[in-house]
Amino acid sequence: MKETTTRKAVVLLSGGVDSTTTLAIARNEGFEAYALTFRYGQRHTCEIDAARETARYIGVARHVILDIDLRSFGGSALTDDIEVPKGRGLTDIAADIPVTYVPARNTIFLSFALAFAETLGAQDIYIGVNALDYSGYPDCRPEYIAAFERMANLATKAGVEGRSFRIHAPLIAMTKAEIIRTGVRLGVDYSLTTTCYDPTDDGKACGRCDACLLRLEGFRQAGIEDPVPYACEG
Repeated sequence: MKETTTRKAVVLLSGGVDSTTTLAIARNEGFEAYALTFRYGQRHTCEIDAARETARYIGVARHVILDIDLRSFGGSALTDDIEVPKGRGLTDIAADIPVTYVPARNTIFLSFALAFAETLGAQDIYIGVNALDYSGYPDCRPEYIAAFERMANLATKAGVEGRSFRIHAPLIAMTKAEIIRTGVRLGVDYSLTTTCYDPTDDGKACGRCDACLLRLEGFRQAGIEDPVPYACEG
């Protein structure tokens, strides 16, 4: 019998719509998934529980939840005493880089994912960034992903020895509606996910922050009811 080799991939998993769909895509593409989640001092810590539940539901070989405290730097509404924007229009959301941008967050996360992948002998890393419905974040652009991949293959023993890394961003050119339809087709249970930047004490999404508004609009355009509870909508 011919011996088969299991392909491993590290998947960055926040517990939101995009990263959960990305995990489902990686599994559907035949990878044994190793999920990596960060407790980085974010105000919306309920996403850790969501990541844990979605990892369990979709199925991963291992789920690492890593503690790094970006509150030491601050500089973001997610890690500092800065008000989360509420009630903005969709055109306003995409107009500039908002205060919910966490300085260099995806670079930090991808660097840890790269280290994790190299220890596993994995050459594939999945990240759920999106360049269409994104909220003005510079580290969600295709040119950033391409640049990080080049760097990864310059900066690692595996890369230098010819075991090239690939950074997969399967959602990069999708609308939020297309992402949601893809996840539904792959069996994602979006009731397990959370997106809100400023949830209530009992875990309900606020319904008014940028993340909530983009999520609600995506479900509306997809023609699918969002299964998570909201404190208010719009």
